[in-house]
Amino acid sequence: MSGDKRTVELPEELCARVEEKFGKSFATLEEFLAYVLHELTRDVAVQLDAEEQKILEQRLRDLGYL
Repeated sequence: MSGDKRTVELPEELCARVEEKFGKSFATLEEFLAYVLHELTRDVAVQLDAEEQKILEQRLRDLGYL
């Protein structure tokens, strides 16, 4: 991942609620958001891998290997 940064605007009230709820676990709101976004994109990759696994298994069944 590159060190480049982007600016995102969020409602102040939402930021305050996140900081209140997760402030003990994350040093900054940016750290929390980076973690959440990373996890969300990781889950998508896992879901795609599971779908690919199903397709592969079906192909192997179709060929008589399973």
